[in-house]
Amino acid sequence: MSGRNKNNEVVVLAHGDGGRLTHELVEKIFLKHFGSQVLKQLGDAAVTEVERGRIAVTTDSFVIDPMFFPGGDIGKLAVCGTINDLAVSGAVPRYLTAGFLIEEGLPMADLERVAASMARTCREAGVEIVAGDTKVVERGHLDKLFINTAGVGLVPAGVDLSYDKIQPGDVVLVNGTMGDHGMSILSAREGFGFGEQLVSDCAALNGIIASLLEEVKGVRLMRDLTRGGLATSTKEIAGAAGRDIWLDEASIPVSEAVRGASEMLGVDPLYLANEGKFMAIVAREEAEKALAVLQKHSLGQNARIIGEVKEGPGNVYLRTALGGTKYLDLLAGAPLPRIC
Repeated sequence: MSGRNKNNEVVVLAHGDGGRLTHELVEKIFLKHFGSQVLKQLGDAAVTEVERGRIAVTTDSFVIDPMFFPGGDIGKLAVCGTINDLAVSGAVPRYLTAGFLIEEGLPMADLERVAASMARTCREAGVEIVAGDTKVVERGHLDKLFINTAGVGLVPAGVDLSYDKIQPGDVVLVNGTMGDHGMSILSAREGFGFGEQLVSDCAALNGIIASLLEEVKGVRLMRDLTRGGLATSTKEIAGAAGRDIWLDEASIPVSEAVRGASEMLGVDPLYLANEGKFMAIVAREEAEKALAVLQKHSLGQNARIIGEVKEGPGNVYLRTALGGTKYLDLLAGAPLPRIC
């Protein structure tokens, strides 16, 4: 790697063989940006102190196309997605791992840009990457870069979120507009030319969720609204809880840009992915307090109460803006492949 123009460097197969180039890659990109003391030990496993109590563990893989998009990139997405899975489970995210599957020929500058983005997102969210792995595959056997992450969080005493806590009369809230991520990715990938109007909502939600759990004791369950969007997530919750959920279309926030693009393309924004939005089901008597807590946070300024829980076998219904009723089911098919 020495003696070359850094801007012209690319990943080669030898970067994944465990030898000198692998060590150079780890030191010059990953340790440079993810330099936690635990990670610098470069052991086969991360060993660190944790408080006594319950932990939450999650894992996910990220294969988005395009790799860089308005509002984020695959690195930011990987960190935020893992943090959000922990946060909606009631945990305080602490540690992440990151595994990189890299296609031979990926520009080194792109890889470093992703690593820098991940490091910046971790710092802002207060988490550390403490372990990782790198594999390089032959050109044409992978599409640029895939990232696998795992996350560990601590569940505070007294936090216990579960489907069986959901009761008729509970209220459904979201922290902001629906469909921003899915529509921004579709627009960027297909070149629809919507410009700066469509930006991904990719963000770490642990801060706003911590505020909600600290101030509102009646939170029953939370879910981040990623693949399949609001409609699919709501159907999954209703089915698991054995309760019907009724949503009010007029109350569901959707930006004008997403609404206009959805109408033009014939896409339902309730089925579009989000990467900085979550649903909370809250006891009715604390719904207004929960809404106020969300709206005080920068990631919750467009928070709304959008529905309620009723007795029923696990169906989801949408009261339409025209006064009708629409049945919402799980997303069928994959209209937006590689969105996360």
